[in-house]
Amino acid sequence: MDKNELKERTKAFAHNCVKIALGLQNNYLDNHIKGQLIRCSTSVASNYRAACLAQSKAAFISKVSIVIEEADESDFWLEFIADEKLLPFEDVADLKNEAHQLTSIFISTRMTAQGK
Repeated sequence: MDKNELKERTKAFAHNCVKIALGLQNNYLDNHIKGQLIRCSTSVASNYRAACLAQSKAAFISKVSIVIEEADESDFWLEFIADEKLLPFEDVADLKNEAHQLTSIFISTRMTAQGK
């Protein structure tokens, strides 16, 4: 997968997380989770784009590390939505899997960049 395909994949992930978030109800807990999921999932896409423009290896590794954290946090919030039965697990399962896959991809990317 090249960087442009990965840019599109992370952007699609963000869009799909936003759609899930907007499907939550309008109450204190759901509103909190909406904000958290939208913030971290869109951060995956925006920080990966920033990593692609990094001016040094250290800057690239730093941005990719943020992408890893945000993808894993997205995974957490999707799991939390299912745990709290705010949406059926089936509604979040594919996105949860995508969050896990993206986390793994970027961990490998960081390891390669670090020469490990």
